[in-house]
Amino acid sequence: MELFKKILKIAVQGGASDIHIKTGTPVVFRINRELITIECPVPTEQWLNQVVETITPVHLKKRLEEEREVDFSYYVPDLGRFRTNLFQQRGQWALAMRYVKSQIASFEELGLLEQIKTIAEEHRGIILVAGSTGSGKSTTLAAMLEHINANFKRHVITLEDPIEFVFEDNQCVIEQREVGLDTMSFHHALKHVLRQDPDIIMLGEMRDDVTFGAAMSAADTGHLVISTLHTTTAAQSITRILDFFKADEREQVRRQLAGTLRAVICQRMVPTIDGRMTPALEILVNSPLVRKMLEENRLDKLTLAIETGGDDGMVTFNQSLFNLVKSGRITEKEALAKASNPQALEMNFKGIFLNEGGRIVQ
Repeated sequence: MELFKKILKIAVQGGASDIHIKTGTPVVFRINRELITIECPVPTEQWLNQVVETITPVHLKKRLEEEREVDFSYYVPDLGRFRTNLFQQRGQWALAMRYVKSQIASFEELGLLEQIKTIAEEHRGIILVAGSTGSGKSTTLAAMLEHINANFKRHVITLEDPIEFVFEDNQCVIEQREVGLDTMSFHHALKHVLRQDPDIIMLGEMRDDVTFGAAMSAADTGHLVISTLHTTTAAQSITRILDFFKADEREQVRRQLAGTLRAVICQRMVPTIDGRMTPALEILVNSPLVRKMLEENRLDKLTLAIETGGDDGMVTFNQSLFNLVKSGRITEKEALAKASNPQALEMNFKGIFLNEGGRIVQ
């Protein structure tokens, strides 16, 4: 175990976001999105079996034996917490570990837009943080909760699988429940959470119709629900939610969503000029116009609503990327690689902007 802890320590010191360990091949770190092989003894099957036996939580060992893969959080004193996925490949164990910084970064440190603070301060409804795997959803969500914790007296209950960031009570009273350790499942916890007098419920991930149905019920009764979703644009998030449900249920769900949704924050990580990463953000706010579009099933117009909704705090990926280039934080090349509409963004860089009718306005 000494070697294992040394690997984790070197990863943290070297700025690695992820660690990959499997039998018979060198250990690999991901640093600034690049996979880098490190110099250390190649893991043997016997050594990795011992590591697995030591780090797997007792309550997950039976599941690991049955399912051959589990997720959990592994904590090393004086070093930090690692979100861990343990799985098998070719009949042998493999580890994928992501380092979770113990100190929750501020909005300014993460490069988040100011309007996200306003969104986080909502009293009720549903807020979704969307993006692909590795886009920093959990980090943004943690920053929002920490902002609430520092400024408002609320009772917060989180349901996570596993717990990633540990919050200390400040202005808020916060209870963090881990699936498998503190509750049997998301579904089981959601049955009882409203009886625990929460003001805010944080769900680690929206997974299915039961999870989202419970979220809407909580929002309907005056609670704020914050969660994450695996989608690549804010407008697509609405379609993804409806896909959770059967066809004959979607009309009712869409109308209910029109009344409970507060905002969708979608993000993509972009390399900066100084070698770091920053989020490009797309924000959909449930303005009166957006609400009407949801009620009338005009989902194809949501992207247009975001483009023209700057006064309500909305922004598209192209607008966000354009601003990051103009502020000198990222290159035009990186912006075009991450853009939803690279052709339109390239025109923006040349000083050409189109209105919603496709006419040149500048």
